[in-house]
Amino acid sequence: MSKKLFLSSDMIKPLVTNLGTCIATDKIAVQGLPVRFMYRETPVSATDSGWRFLSGLESDAYMENARNQGAYDVNLIANIDPTIIPLLSSPVDSAFEKTEEGGEFEEAGDWEPDED
Repeated sequence: MSKKLFLSSDMIKPLVTNLGTCIATDKIAVQGLPVRFMYRETPVSATDSGWRFLSGLESDAYMENARNQGAYDVNLIANIDPTIIPLLSSPVDSAFEKTEEGGEFEEAGDWEPDED
């Protein structure tokens, strides 16, 4: 089953190119909610940017269901929420969050990457 994305292909502009894919929840990619938490982990493939995007409204149960997230081109997420663009060159193990609606991203000081 394919998902109906928030933006149709004719609405997507080339804001960021050649960054590869990311993982984003359906709250962002399908519902169009803004990104409120983003982190970068070691990429799992040659095309993976390592970026992971969440709206901040995902419950643990929501996150445990793999069907609630997907792999998307980073450019799609940048079109949904352009405020992520200045942070996309950050290194692996970076994490940022917005603590208030419409606020600016700040480093997520209490975030620690998984030690897999």
